[in-house]
This record gives sequence, C-alpha cells and structure tokens, in this order.
Amino acid sequence: MKRTDARPDGESASQRISQRIAELDDWRGETLGRIRALIKAADPDILEEWKWGTPVWSHDGIVCTGESYKKAVKMTFARGAAVKDPAGLFNSSLEGNTRRAIDLHDGEKIDAPALKALIRAAVALNVSGKKKAAPTKRAAAPAKRAATPAKRAATPAKRAPR
Repeated sequence: MKRTDARPDGESASQRISQRIAELDDWRGETLGRIRALIKAADPDILEEWKWGTPVWSHDGIVCTGESYKKAVKMTFARGAAVKDPAGLFNSSLEGNTRRAIDLHDGEKIDAPALKALIRAAVALNVSGKKKAAPTKRAAAPAKRAATPAKRAATPAKRAPR
C-alpha cells in the first residue's frame, strides 16, 4: 500500500505539523513541538503523517497522535493498552482495551526519559507485530476413510474367536 502524506498542493505531513505548531502560538504549540522533538529523538526512523486533521507518528503502524484541545495536548497511543508504562505517564483513555493517552496541561513538565522509553516500547510492539509470520497450516494426516457398502460386502466378515 502506498502512503501519501502530502496534500494535492504538495505540502508534506511534516510541513503541516510544523504549521500546526506555529498556529498554536501559546503553550500548546510549545508542548506539541517538544513532544515532536522527543518522538523523533526516541525513534529517528519514525514517519510523520497527517490524518484526521492531526499529527500522527508511525513506525510499522501508528505509534501515537498529537491532538490539541483548548485545555490539553493529548498524545494518544494506538496500542497503548499493550505497552508497559512503568512511569505511569498514561492518564487518559484508561478504560479501553486498546488505546491509552497522555493529557498534558499548561505548565506541566514532560518526563522526557520516560516518554522516550514509552515511545520506544510502542514502536517495539508495532515492529514485533509486523515480524510475526502468519501461522502455517500443518498438513493434516490423511483421514481414514470408511469402507463403502460395496467394499464391506466384498470383505469377509471377521469371526468372533471361539
């Protein structure tokens, strides 16, 4: 499947993310910019995409999104429920079976080492899922076939021992 992260006018996803950060000319833009830098530092091979009107970072699948709201910047990890979070960064979307999120508010500090470790763990989960080969079907032993009525008639009946 071909990925297209550019708009018809040629603007790339990275340019759109930079534009969004610039548009948010308050603490939200600074926070989103800091998150972006930490994501890139944690995984230099991460792909920046623009989906659903928001920044998305992917590596063998979506790692996380960077949404901005009036009172929070939210990082939603697509498979966060399966990622270990020893630092306890996840503080939102805790009730689901798949996603987990981190809500960052004005004035909150980001635990950079813990966030980078969380990003690396999410990438590792995606990569491990992509490398798993589909289980191969083992050849079944040939089934014993029941004798047809014609064969039964032609086969002499076994006598019970005397």
